[in-house]
Amino acid sequence: MVTVAIALLMLGAQSEPVAARRHALNPFGDLFGDHRPKPRRATPPTLSTLPASVPLPKPRPALVPLPTPRPAEASAVASGKPAAGKPAPAEPDKPAEQAASPPPPSACRVALSDAIAIAPSIPDIKGPGDCGGEDLVRLEAVVLPDKRRVTVKPAAIMRCTMASAIADWIRTDMAPLALSLGSVVSDLDNFDSFECRGRNGIAGAQLSEHGHANALDVRALKLANGQSISFTDRTVAREVRENILHSVCARFSTVLGPGADGYHEDHIHLDLMQRHNNYKICQWNVWDPLPQIAPLLPAARPEEAPPRQVAAKSDPVKPDPAEKDAAKSEASKPESAGAKPSTGKPSTGKPSTGKLSSDKPSTDKPSTGKASADTPPTKKRRQDRRF
Repeated sequence: MVTVAIALLMLGAQSEPVAARRHALNPFGDLFGDHRPKPRRATPPTLSTLPASVPLPKPRPALVPLPTPRPAEASAVASGKPAAGKPAPAEPDKPAEQAASPPPPSACRVALSDAIAIAPSIPDIKGPGDCGGEDLVRLEAVVLPDKRRVTVKPAAIMRCTMASAIADWIRTDMAPLALSLGSVVSDLDNFDSFECRGRNGIAGAQLSEHGHANALDVRALKLANGQSISFTDRTVAREVRENILHSVCARFSTVLGPGADGYHEDHIHLDLMQRHNNYKICQWNVWDPLPQIAPLLPAARPEEAPPRQVAAKSDPVKPDPAEKDAAKSEASKPESAGAKPSTGKPSTGKPSTGKLSSDKPSTDKPSTGKASADTPPTKKRRQDRRF
């Protein structure tokens, strides 16, 4: 305890001189408190207070926030290498100017030049369903070797290979056929080309080659002289239709015409369908021409034929006046018991042995000669009898 008291006394003796000095410097410190005035801060000079001779300080650039660090995926895409453990992201669509150039034309498109056919290319058709095709053209006309054009009416949409086959068929086979008939081909009657439908137009049936733009239905060829060669017309010469049949069956894998299935009686179907072992179908019956005269009627008699032989007519039998009076008297007598009563029917006019059964004269026309009473008259023969 003594030690603690001595320490406190020593500390009090040391703090008294400091307090006395503070009191001597500020005698009113106890009354108003020891509040020393704080020094003023120097205000920075403004543009209005600075003289014109003082150069202005250069402004500091504003602090711009730094961008966020580039992600690893973006760096990998820029370098062309995918990030570790992640698949490469899909490249964004490029603008039209930077799009890839169109594919080069096919060999068929190069071969089907304007010197062979007028067939501009059209975009590929995809859908609906399995319908459509690639490397399509719109066949508008076939150019013959002499620069004449065979117009396809209407223009047909089909694959380039099918259009090339049609053009070669017209140029090689049909043009010489028209020349043999004394004219040139001018038009090809197009019945149907590309159409998304089932076979024979039946809903739900197997897709037709028309749906693949690989078929063409044709009906006729028109010539420059106005003549028309209809493929199914029985009035066209059979030889001409048979030539067309052999021509198309040698070029196309499918040929359907009259007699095939009932759906091709008025046109011919052509396509290039691919089958196993290049199997082909050619079903077209070239019917015979229709007869000019119906078979139930007889042929007309030619003018130079000899005249028909007609039997001579017999003279009518004139009744005797005495026999006529005797017949009247017998008719007035009453009927005998054994005789049969008369039925009242008129006489048939048939002559008996020298006596007439009726008082009416015969209706036969008289002739110039005289015939015996015993000769029966002959029937008049009908002439020019027809069915």
